[in-house]
Amino acid sequence: MAGAKELIMGSFMVERTAFVPSTRLVFGPHFQDFVKVVSEKPVKFKVRAVVTVRKKNKEDLKETINKHLDALTDKLGRNVVLELVSTEIDPKTNAPKRSNEAVLKDWSKKSRIRAERVTYTAEFVVDSSFGVPGAVTVTNKHQNEFFMESIVVEGFACGPVHFACKSWVQSRKDHRRKRVFFSNMPYLPSETPPGLKSLREKELLELRGDGKGSRNLSDRIYDYATYNDLGNPDKGIDLARPTLGGKEIPYPRRCRTGRLPSDTDIKAESRVEKPLPMYVPRDEAFEETKQETFATWRLKGVLHNLIPSLIASISAENHDFKGFADIDSLYKEGLLLKFGFQDEIKKLPKIVSKIQESSQGLLKYDTPKIVSKDKFAWIRDDEFARQALAGINPVNIERLEAFPPVSKLDPAVYGSPESALKDEHILGNINGMSVQQAIEENKLFILDYHDIYLPFIDRINALDGRKAYATRTVYFLTSEGTLKPIAIELSLPSSKRVLTPAVDATSSWLWQLAKAHVCSNDAGVHQLVNHWLRTHACIEPFILAAHRQMSAMHPIFKLLDPHMRYTLEINALARQVLINAGGVIESCFTPGQYCMEISAAAYKDMWRFDLEGLPADLIQRGVAVPDPTQPHGLKLLIEDYPYAKDGLLIWFAIENWVKTYVQHYYPDAVLIRNDMELQAWYHESVNVGHADLSHESWWPELNDADSLVSVLTTLIWLASAQHAALNFGQYPYGGYIPNRPPLMRRLIPDEKDPEYLKFFDDPQRYFLSSLPSLLQSTKFMAVVDTLSTHSPDEEYLGERSQPSTWTGDTEMVEAFYEFSAEMGSIEKEIDQRNSDPRMKNRCGAGVLPYELLAPSSNPGVTCRGVPNSVSI
Repeated sequence: MAGAKELIMGSFMVERTAFVPSTRLVFGPHFQDFVKVVSEKPVKFKVRAVVTVRKKNKEDLKETINKHLDALTDKLGRNVVLELVSTEIDPKTNAPKRSNEAVLKDWSKKSRIRAERVTYTAEFVVDSSFGVPGAVTVTNKHQNEFFMESIVVEGFACGPVHFACKSWVQSRKDHRRKRVFFSNMPYLPSETPPGLKSLREKELLELRGDGKGSRNLSDRIYDYATYNDLGNPDKGIDLARPTLGGKEIPYPRRCRTGRLPSDTDIKAESRVEKPLPMYVPRDEAFEETKQETFATWRLKGVLHNLIPSLIASISAENHDFKGFADIDSLYKEGLLLKFGFQDEIKKLPKIVSKIQESSQGLLKYDTPKIVSKDKFAWIRDDEFARQALAGINPVNIERLEAFPPVSKLDPAVYGSPESALKDEHILGNINGMSVQQAIEENKLFILDYHDIYLPFIDRINALDGRKAYATRTVYFLTSEGTLKPIAIELSLPSSKRVLTPAVDATSSWLWQLAKAHVCSNDAGVHQLVNHWLRTHACIEPFILAAHRQMSAMHPIFKLLDPHMRYTLEINALARQVLINAGGVIESCFTPGQYCMEISAAAYKDMWRFDLEGLPADLIQRGVAVPDPTQPHGLKLLIEDYPYAKDGLLIWFAIENWVKTYVQHYYPDAVLIRNDMELQAWYHESVNVGHADLSHESWWPELNDADSLVSVLTTLIWLASAQHAALNFGQYPYGGYIPNRPPLMRRLIPDEKDPEYLKFFDDPQRYFLSSLPSLLQSTKFMAVVDTLSTHSPDEEYLGERSQPSTWTGDTEMVEAFYEFSAEMGSIEKEIDQRNSDPRMKNRCGAGVLPYELLAPSSNPGVTCRGVPNSVSI
């Protein structure tokens, strides 16, 4: 009776619908005191569910018609039905206790509300033995899907019970099964309440699917496939591409769509081209705000590219930039005002004139940050070197441990492994030291792209309008803490050449061309390896496995959830328009059709999950050494290394947060080893998602708290800070093409080369003709502008939706708030560092501050901000 009374008194919506048990006194003739006998009977009472539905701002005609039909049929009983499921088993039926079914009220009345979010209610009658609701089932009898954001059940003595749904609920005509949403209470598999065990298992089975058939856009099925959809052999042999993934070309797995094979190659999956959507599980698709942002910037990209394309088609002379003023005009005047193009407009369709009249703002690029503070910064050697530490690709600089460097490629295939670099090339630029002394004192560093490019050089250089070297760049660490480039080696399979800093006008232009080729190598490795492979492709298998093997109730799933947002969708879009045959990456980067093969070669020969964490990466590159006396147990050999210094702050904040979380749920290592969902997630991530490298001995064992913390911290780091450091500076640094050309079209002539006379007569024109063409440049600029843009609905590190109710574990909510506060402190520390004149790699006249790892950001291109996930 006490339990029932507490339920009644604890509810603010109580309705007595049953007989109230009476109390009777029994007196026996042989007893001097009495016995109070209580007859127990369940008491029924009402509880209420408050459901928040997020409405679409824009609907197509079919959706609008269906919405009106839904409002009408809702009155006739074809409505949205909810049912509560208890955490307890009914001893009579040996099945979970369930409430009555209840409908959402006033759906038809609220159908015309224009608010972004609309709340509905449903009432249930339960009895005092029901227990606590652990799940809600939802049946959608309408025609349209709808986005259920959250459910709050009120009226139980335990207080409100929260369900963070954040999911599309499909019509029953498309998906017959009831949707299941679990409460925000986290449970390890072994601790699952009896009433939820079968639901937990069934939900995971549904998410895995059967691996057969083509996926519908409304499906929520997570499965694996190889990258066999990048080519389009049906459109021509030149668009055929090898399958990435498998024994021949190892690669991570991507989300399976199940499309039919192409007509001409049974091993290649048929293509889905824009504007048709690519399948991802329904809940992984961009939400409307993100879709609108992406669509806006895609339109901007189309407009940016339309006019250069027309210009190039009218006059071949406009194929190249004639001078640096032409590049500057992209930001000052806009594309339509360039080249005296007004007279030519009359020859073109009227739509072009309308675009000219109405879209001048859209056809004008924002000035990239790299030239906003100092127009000529990109020319300087110190800026060229600074960007290796604080630019868009600060993750390849290594300490030079032996000189000259030696290739690891097979000499039987690629010739002598010896470098063309000699002591005499660098002795004049190392402050009077011997080479050995400079090495021993950690003064020499290198960007070495020799081995990753050389196997592809002949094929790249056989392409029209593509020319590349395999480069090595040696730097000297000055007493000011800055790097100075002192030699560049340019390798072809048949020859090697070394250039050193300029001593006269001719060598100055040659040196500038050499730096441009280094930047082109760097841009390719950045985009194909560090950005796409390491933070997009290699994370996808872990996300697929998480949805397939860990329940939404699992505490580790709850931890990872914000770091998986939008990644499958952006990766699918990349397969559709960026990394596909003839796509943006092939069009804009020097390796052309061999871009993804370079990415795959790096996966096979260089990628190691155990070295993806920041401390391990810094030590492996030789730019840091273990030192227990330092705050993070590491000593940086380049003290003013902005990416590393800021990154370590974020890495250890993530690690401390994850450690607190893991220790809370796994006080004993046995719990980790016996957690079947956790172990299945990691096993599948490695053995299915990364099947081609699953045999490697470097994969961590998941057998104790330390190993679990390491794996989780690495994944969160890659999805958040590492991706941010590599992504959101693409336009600020790469939007000015001479600073960082993604593509080179000419080799550097020597005096015996017929091209040398052209170079000698007009070195500026030769330099500009070596860079991407006008059309290639503007296409690249439009894309990196989009990729560098933060969406208004972005969630940043230290933020998450429904921060107070994302878990029912209040202790972990408080721990997360502490992590969030730590992000705020880190941001202040980064601001202070950017104002410190002693840190010359981030502070100085014309020097850009390093803000790529500052956690927060406004929407747009800001060159800062660390989103939780790989979302663009």
